[in-house]
Amino acid sequence: MYRRQRGLSMTTLLVAAVIIVFGAIGGMMVGPAYMEYAKVKKAVGAVAVEGRTGTVADVRKGFDRRAQIDDIDIISGNDLEVSKEGGEVVVSFSYSKKVKLFGNVSLLIEFAGASNQ
Repeated sequence: MYRRQRGLSMTTLLVAAVIIVFGAIGGMMVGPAYMEYAKVKKAVGAVAVEGRTGTVADVRKGFDRRAQIDDIDIISGNDLEVSKEGGEVVVSFSYSKKVKLFGNVSLLIEFAGASNQ
């Protein structure tokens, strides 16, 4: 007797492959923006710990030195907001990154963070 075969058809396989490829390409284009955000967050956290006894200018200069070492060029020390909360230095930042995907389609990602998060 003839039994009906089960499984993916060639069309379904091709559609799934196209979706996976576009997802992977999108991830590779957006990934560096998130890696850059991680570098900024790490530098801000380190500067906040170092700046406990310093002034606002010292915190900003410290960030600029770390940014130069870590190759951070998306923000500078002047873009940081430095405040004290409960005797603790809190350094916060926010910026946006535009990632070109293809043609005239771009993705705008808004990043924000603070040293106490």
